[in-house]
Amino acid sequence: MSGESSDGRALLRDIEAARTAILDEGRPEAVARQHKHGKYTARERVAKICDDGSFMETGSLVEPLRDTGFNKGLVAPADGVITGTGLIDGRPVSLMSHDYTVLGGSTGKHGAAKANRAIVKSTDHGMPLVALLEGGGHRIQDGQDSRHFAGASPVFQLFARNSGWVPMAAAMLGQGFAGPTNYASLADFVVMVKGASTMGMAGPALVKAGLGEEIDKEDLGGALFQTNRNGISDLAVDNEDQALAAVQRFLSYLPSNARQPIPIHQTDDPVDRVAEELLEIIPANPRKSYDVRRIIELIADKGSVFEKKPSYARNIVTAFARLNGRPVGFVANQAKYLAGMLDVKACEKASHFIALCDAFGLPLVMLIDVPGFAIGSEAEKAGLGRRSGRLMFEMGQATVPRASVVLRKGYGGGYYAMGGGEAFESDAGFAWPTAEICAMSVEGSVDVAYRRDYEGAEDPAARRQEIIDIFKSQLGAQRAAEGFGIDEVIDPRLTRLHLINTFDRCAPRRPDKHPPRIRPISPI
Repeated sequence: MSGESSDGRALLRDIEAARTAILDEGRPEAVARQHKHGKYTARERVAKICDDGSFMETGSLVEPLRDTGFNKGLVAPADGVITGTGLIDGRPVSLMSHDYTVLGGSTGKHGAAKANRAIVKSTDHGMPLVALLEGGGHRIQDGQDSRHFAGASPVFQLFARNSGWVPMAAAMLGQGFAGPTNYASLADFVVMVKGASTMGMAGPALVKAGLGEEIDKEDLGGALFQTNRNGISDLAVDNEDQALAAVQRFLSYLPSNARQPIPIHQTDDPVDRVAEELLEIIPANPRKSYDVRRIIELIADKGSVFEKKPSYARNIVTAFARLNGRPVGFVANQAKYLAGMLDVKACEKASHFIALCDAFGLPLVMLIDVPGFAIGSEAEKAGLGRRSGRLMFEMGQATVPRASVVLRKGYGGGYYAMGGGEAFESDAGFAWPTAEICAMSVEGSVDVAYRRDYEGAEDPAARRQEIIDIFKSQLGAQRAAEGFGIDEVIDPRLTRLHLINTFDRCAPRRPDKHPPRIRPISPI
């Protein structure tokens, strides 16, 4: 018995020595290289994002095959990806963290299998998936061999299967061309680090080899480019700590999976808190702008607003927030940019956010001040005619409670797309006294329909203005309420109270009125 015990201890010591050799403490040179560039190691990132001591690693002892071709003698601790489960704010999550110190974070055969298992665990156990990405995509030593590559990998099918079932968040924490970008494209939330992170279909070396184009990685796919211009990333932050904190905060608004109730937090912010500022925040001059983000801040629980894509398509605001502790999604036209008009980027941004909120049960608050959809040759070149349909498609699919508030302009098809009136069966349709609701801009409609009238008048300019004034007298909030196009004209200061009461009195989901189809077909 004692001999067997002694042998067991010796074997265990061997295993622990092998494990220590691949951990950070066993690889001080690799750790130092990562720290030299101002980055955490793959395991440090996991430790920082998870609750203390909660991470349980899977596949720590994995090593690649070393017996053929360029793989002979290859050393790749854990095959370059750390996987396992942990807790974030007390809730289980499945994690993968690419190790850039191992062959540039490239994905090998066994590393891919580990990542796939992490995704499957999130699916099977209904827990969020967190991907901490930094690497060069498929490992050349493995991928340039048809025996390995021809079978492909089910990774994208696994990601797609998770869509709408569990929240998926990706932090791009360094170079992320190719594979990591493909992963991030299927995530619900993506954050990048300024000056350190990159995304794109291929890095500068492959671009030069394939196209002869010379471009540095920042211009090709840097954090500001991919966040501000392309909107592939939701947020660009200054450092890794902020990136990991953003992932934690994103997850805090959502349930662990679509079958769990939304996470309601305790708050001491009064339900009936009156925000006097709201009474005068809309300028008397309709041509003057204001910041709709301030309205959201004044309505929502104090300190609860978390904006998604704040620097992309700034003519619309999409933000998580809480109302009496309940997480909700705000979609608001931003008058400061393009007067809040809906163009392709705004439609795509709002559409994805609405789908995300609907998937995980967050009620929607639509704050409307929209002059309509963009028009003209640039709008047509961008395909707005079809791409605008995605916004209306997502509004039509959504089954969560929703309320609309017309702040100022509710014009044309944009009013429909933003859920005004009964366009998408709002649970409550409110308007502020400053609201104007009509089919199109008054001046434009007069020029189209009444040009002969005013041009034939003795004073064309005076007659044109007279017609404009007649129409403008018919656009107000009270008139909209008289025709029961909206439910109520409300005191702006009490918007918070009206919204909280509305959602308190709604079922979490509305009855499914869709026909017995297999699936809907998105316009894009």
